[in-house]
Amino acid sequence: MTNFEKERVNITRSNRGWKKWGPYLSERQWGTVREDYSPFGSAWEYFSFDQSRHRAYRWGEDGISGICDYKQLLCFSVAMWNEKDPFIKDKLFGLTGNQGNHGEDVKEVYYYLDSTPTHSYMKFLYKYPQSEFPYSNLILENKVRGKLDPEYELMDTGVFDEDRYFDVYTEYAKADMDDMCIRITVHNRGPETSTIHLIPTIWFRNFWSFLEDPYRPSISADKNKSLLVEHKDWGLYNLYYEGKPDLLFCDNETNHELVYGHAPTEGYWKDGINFHVVNGKPTVNPDLKGTKAALRYALTIEPGQSQEIRLRLSDQPTQDAFEDFEFIFKSRIKEADVFYDELAEGITDPDLKKIQRQAFAGTLISKQFYYFDVSLWLKGDPGSTPPPERLHGRNKDWMHLNNMEIISMPDKWEYPWYAAWDLAFHCITIAMVDPDFAKRQLILLLREWYMHPNGQIPAYEWSFNDVNPPVHAWACWRVYEIERDFFGKGDINYLERVFHKLMLNFTWWVNRKDSEGHNIFEGGFLGLDNIGVFDRSSPLPTGGKIEQADATSWMAMYSLNMLRISLELSKNNSSYEDTASKFLEHFLYITGAIVNLNGSKYSLWDEGDEFFYDVLNLHNGQFIPMKIRSMVGLIPIFAVETLEPEIIEKFPHFNRRLEWFLNYRPELAKLVSRREIEHEGIRRRFSLIRQNKLKAILKRMLDPNEFLSDYGIRALSKFHKDNPYEFPTKDHVYSVTYNPGESESGMFGGNSNWRGPIWFPVNYLIIESLMKFYNYYGDEVQVECPTGSGVMMNLKEVAEEISRRLVKIFEKDENGNRPVYGADEKFSKDPHFKDHILFYEYFHGDNGRGIGASHQTGWTGLVAALLNTRFKEKKTAKSSAKTASAKK
Repeated sequence: MTNFEKERVNITRSNRGWKKWGPYLSERQWGTVREDYSPFGSAWEYFSFDQSRHRAYRWGEDGISGICDYKQLLCFSVAMWNEKDPFIKDKLFGLTGNQGNHGEDVKEVYYYLDSTPTHSYMKFLYKYPQSEFPYSNLILENKVRGKLDPEYELMDTGVFDEDRYFDVYTEYAKADMDDMCIRITVHNRGPETSTIHLIPTIWFRNFWSFLEDPYRPSISADKNKSLLVEHKDWGLYNLYYEGKPDLLFCDNETNHELVYGHAPTEGYWKDGINFHVVNGKPTVNPDLKGTKAALRYALTIEPGQSQEIRLRLSDQPTQDAFEDFEFIFKSRIKEADVFYDELAEGITDPDLKKIQRQAFAGTLISKQFYYFDVSLWLKGDPGSTPPPERLHGRNKDWMHLNNMEIISMPDKWEYPWYAAWDLAFHCITIAMVDPDFAKRQLILLLREWYMHPNGQIPAYEWSFNDVNPPVHAWACWRVYEIERDFFGKGDINYLERVFHKLMLNFTWWVNRKDSEGHNIFEGGFLGLDNIGVFDRSSPLPTGGKIEQADATSWMAMYSLNMLRISLELSKNNSSYEDTASKFLEHFLYITGAIVNLNGSKYSLWDEGDEFFYDVLNLHNGQFIPMKIRSMVGLIPIFAVETLEPEIIEKFPHFNRRLEWFLNYRPELAKLVSRREIEHEGIRRRFSLIRQNKLKAILKRMLDPNEFLSDYGIRALSKFHKDNPYEFPTKDHVYSVTYNPGESESGMFGGNSNWRGPIWFPVNYLIIESLMKFYNYYGDEVQVECPTGSGVMMNLKEVAEEISRRLVKIFEKDENGNRPVYGADEKFSKDPHFKDHILFYEYFHGDNGRGIGASHQTGWTGLVAALLNTRFKEKKTAKSSAKTASAKK
């Protein structure tokens, strides 16, 4: 059967064509740094949720289950009203970072159910309570809760009791690149007849008020049951509709009277549709034109029944927009099934297939239009005078940064901005279905209008100066490998393109984060937020600095990633053999430093505990190992690479330099494992740790009383539950205790926790690293898994066991419950909830419950890659067995 979606992916090489329209609308534009023009960076307060109904955004738009074009000129989303709420529901509600007892948190129930890579088909679900939405209750109850209390969620308020809610499904099926069929189906799940006002809304992003472009586009009522949409760049579109909805028009502009207390002026402002629907006010344009328009359908639905409305947004004029509507939907859904069935070949369990497909859907729907010109933002638009303090505040060193692109977001409500190391992991999953988009994402952060002139990669908009783990080279290489394995050919031009920019970033790390030139690195929090006893990104209360085991290990991994890329490029250009030698030597110097070959007064490896720790350097000759058993001490296993004889033989210049260096520096040569393969040559394995240290680390990592949970590897050892680490200073005793759930610390906003929970990105790297060690050692290295069980496994089996535990978070257990939903049986058992999966930011270290951002499919979507690897290997093994049997 022809895989039409795969063909579309192969021909759509940019955010054009079939990807021109997509789920690029943010779910929260208010409360972002981009919209913050306050003197000292109080983003949450400067542009609040309540203001967002009345105030035009400067840098983007938001909505529910929405779409827009890749320039976000025109937007569409679904609004609704239950006749109880004080205002229409046109955006998702949540608590700000200052309101939530564990930081910002969306207080809604919604799902991303399906999406193809080109967004030829998409399906969303929003669950809308029939009673008044408990805005005040959520704010007040969370306000009185402390760090030791759980978050108060929408489900806790009782609004879903007796199933008194609507399921609002929104589906999109593209007839062509600029022709989208839209189907919105509303189910009344409650016991009584109930009314919902469904208000699909179309509008233009406001660029004219900010003098970005004085041109004003228009939307107006047209004949043949349609709204005429006109923009000078996109031309004419029609939004076709059925039935007899109320046609409501206003302008996407600020209501200055309400927001700023200015004198009333004539106009139909952004909030006009809301005031008309809820309060019956004459706040919509009677001339049926504007820059924002909505169709209001009042639907009265019997219990257990549903109603559907159909729309079509198209650049093609037609007399019957709905003649082929159902055919288009059936075709696109069938094509999506073919695409994902081929990808999931070998997965026979329907529930696992569902988990994988929704993981892909969430990853793909998490794309967002991101627009931010830092120079213009700091100085202000023409005619405006932002507070002068801003020029000396947040992101002042990033005046070159000018972003306007579709980017994969960590979470489109909680984190509606790109984060460098999150994006690297997103691209692994994306590359399996759309390698071109994955490559473009990785290239993007290396472009001149993203990367700092000094070579630093921007972290995220709250502080582009922050430092994330240097995983970009790893992601670039893995995406290259995935495209080669899945699609038959690697893109060597892409690899060469990223390599040169990665060289700049590597140099930045060496020059900025190895302050004493000893190959021991600092880096700050490095994405691990509260993992340390101190905030590693701030001045230490003790003075001095932290020599970081994780930063040093990340740089060793970075060196090996660059070595691997250099050798691949050397196949076409022998000059890259020189850079391969450079990165090999970088790696060996770092390895020598981390095992203290230079005879330093301190070592990151503790011989007594057989574990890696950060060391506090007080600059007075005193070095204090901070003995916290955390992910920091596991990260050294990530730096591992094996060079096979056939690879080394292909590169004579590199081979000669390698042999010379190992002879010249015999003390470093001892750090390289080697074994001679008969008739083949010498295999060399480069890693920070030899076999004895690897086994010692794994003994702790695989101990259920330390790192090994039923659901993966914890970020902090359970040992610290009864043995908290304490560091006394003159004024305070700092401590780290095992905390498997929500953060009990306010460090980094308190909305993430690395003191016990399970995080997918580092677990994924653990699995990959164990597979690399297995590829070198084979069955020679066996370890007890779990520690103390008496069960011996090779390293591949250990990797598979960790992978199985991670996947188990989302699977139904013997009682039909999914661990991700904890003790909440409605999410696991209710027929209208149980098959919908949420991919949280991180997971409880003891029971697997999802915590943090509820839609952080980006890196948690790696579960799709884990499933692919598991069943791909089974399929390969089965195929090999059949071949062997046939030969016999």
